[in-house]
Amino acid sequence: MTPGETDRFTQIPVSRRRFLWMSALSAGAAAAGCATNPVTGKSQFTLVSQSDEIRLDRQNSPHQFSADYGPAQDTGLNRYLDETGRSLAALSHRPDMPYSFRAVNAVYINAYAFPGGSIAATRGILLSLEDEAELAALLGHELGHVNARHTAELMTRNMLTLAVVAGVAEYVRSENEKYTGLTTGLGLLGSGLLLAHYSRDNERQADALGLEYMTRADYDPDGFTGLMDMLQNLSKRKPNAIELMFSTHPMSEQRYRTAIETIRSRYAGKHTNRFLKERYMDHTVNLRKLQPAIENMQKADALMGEQNYREAETRLKSALSEAPGDYTALMMMAKCQYALDQHGEALRYTQAAREAYPEEAQSYQVEGVARLHLNQYEPALKNFREYEKRLPDNPNTLFLKGLALENLKRTGEAAREYSRYLESVSEGKQAEYATNRLVEWGYISAPQS
Repeated sequence: MTPGETDRFTQIPVSRRRFLWMSALSAGAAAAGCATNPVTGKSQFTLVSQSDEIRLDRQNSPHQFSADYGPAQDTGLNRYLDETGRSLAALSHRPDMPYSFRAVNAVYINAYAFPGGSIAATRGILLSLEDEAELAALLGHELGHVNARHTAELMTRNMLTLAVVAGVAEYVRSENEKYTGLTTGLGLLGSGLLLAHYSRDNERQADALGLEYMTRADYDPDGFTGLMDMLQNLSKRKPNAIELMFSTHPMSEQRYRTAIETIRSRYAGKHTNRFLKERYMDHTVNLRKLQPAIENMQKADALMGEQNYREAETRLKSALSEAPGDYTALMMMAKCQYALDQHGEALRYTQAAREAYPEEAQSYQVEGVARLHLNQYEPALKNFREYEKRLPDNPNTLFLKGLALENLKRTGEAAREYSRYLESVSEGKQAEYATNRLVEWGYISAPQS
């Protein structure tokens, strides 16, 4: 790879998100009709069935969890979250959905739900909670989105209007530009179409449902007050750390006042004083030991968003001195070194990350990208194949395999990978490059202008 070529391979194509979105809608359109909303009990026009929600979840949630550096390796913490979440889900309007709950290693502050019931909370937000009642409020809110079928509603509306699809895709493109060169080929969905911006009405309904579910489980409704106060305070003290959460879960003064007034009125007689602070602290003790390192990672993340990579490197060195084997810190440092064109150092950190968490896929992909820049094409190809075993169906991997094979002069194999890539992705610099190569090699005709 020449320096002039490098930028071609540092873009994350948005079209995969659009492809997944529109293919799901096409499938749903065949069975379009009315269904009963499980929360309101009213008939609702939808193009997305429950089986579609589950299928899309299973196809896409593993990619998001990997983009967030995988489920936390603290098995006790994950078991605790899953047990707490399932106890709430059993009291929800859709108790038979295949729910699962986990902590993910990302350090930004957020929680999210896929439409089939896969729910995650980042280490960043778990460190910000004070007790189990606040955790129940957080998970209850995400359950509210699944139970009210907000993603299916948004997908149906966008199928009918189409305009929002391009708007959200453009948002994803602008967000990913902050990390150009750092997230090559990871198939990030972070703000993607399945985790798209909820409306303020969606958020208020999810708040109301979260309150309902947590009080059904006998938690004190003031746990929800604590959650809302924490989010409000963080938006003032650490706006960068909570930026993504507020972009997908819009907060407003009206939303805050509505939730607090509901607690004071409708739930005035529901106070149980059941906050379970000690139990929460017991189950997050290992996480809280990492707080200084995680705070340094949060600061580094903001600095990388500003392309201030030298300062980010300093923060990440501090994080690694506090948590030497932390997978997220190692991977963030690898990406930081990549941005500084220190590809040998990037390779070293990805290898350390792989040793720290061999089951997680992302390190294999980033290691392969570093090896491409070091002209180590055969090992890079091996990395991409290992990534694909752990996390299949990422079209970016097809492109990267094609690039490695091309540089190994295995043109026929490279052409097959580029062709497979173009079946899913038709826009962006990578798609343009793959198309030009196939034209040059005589596999396809030049596109009509």
